[in-house]
Amino acid sequence: MSAIDDLPPLRDVIREHQLSARKSLGQNFLLDLNLTARIARAAGSLEGATVIEIGPGPGGLTRALLALGAKRVIAVERDERALAPLDYIAKRYPGRLEIVHADAQHFDPRPMLGGERAKIVANLPYNIATALLVDWLSIEPWPPWYDIMVLMFQREVAERIVANENDEAYGRLAVLANWRAETKILFDISPAAFVPQPKVTSSVVRLVPRAHPEPCDRRALEQVAAAAFGQRRKMLRQSLKSLAVDPARLAAAADVDATRRAETIPVSGFVAMARELTDIRNTKTNVP
Repeated sequence: MSAIDDLPPLRDVIREHQLSARKSLGQNFLLDLNLTARIARAAGSLEGATVIEIGPGPGGLTRALLALGAKRVIAVERDERALAPLDYIAKRYPGRLEIVHADAQHFDPRPMLGGERAKIVANLPYNIATALLVDWLSIEPWPPWYDIMVLMFQREVAERIVANENDEAYGRLAVLANWRAETKILFDISPAAFVPQPKVTSSVVRLVPRAHPEPCDRRALEQVAAAAFGQRRKMLRQSLKSLAVDPARLAAAADVDATRRAETIPVSGFVAMARELTDIRNTKTNVP
């Protein structure tokens, strides 16, 4: 008996289905069902909820989500070897687990949701974790189809997501994430909890979408952040030249000196510069 259900221990599942983790798929299996339950609980009440899970592998987190009351779990798994153990879980929870054999980077869950909002809860494959997060933060129109994300990342990536200005990890990812969501690292998970053991600590991050982020064009924001952090050791008056507009004008819009560096500018400053960049471009476009 496991801590959360009457299904076989995950080690037995992995052995029976020869489901050794593959580095090419970014797989590290979390086998402690107490930890998977802790991750599931971090998404709040699951009663009546629809949950999107990416990369379920042998199904440890899947089992926790279902055992804790999720009405429906849509599990997106690229590895064909994991489909049989997931199907076994589906039989244990009839009508509540839908298994999608697909690459998560090319999967749009909205047709399956029918307008219903969902939660995203996942131990993300390390090799696509950041790319998936950026995709979810870039959804248009905003607010998105999910109301919370509880995701596991390498600790270094987690720190980049939640960083504030003047933090060493502050950069483009933090600007996008904290513009559109409230972010927080909830807890760390030791490498010893995984099979195989990764070389780094993992962290569980909660992201709650802001219903009304400060208004600006997302693409302009990304362009300003990319230019500023692309030469992060240089002053804005130099790093923003690649945008082909006057850097001093962008800095003034953010009420900061152009001699400042990107790492010292808060998210609100980047939003102000993005709005100014959009205004400049629109003015040029409308000039006869």
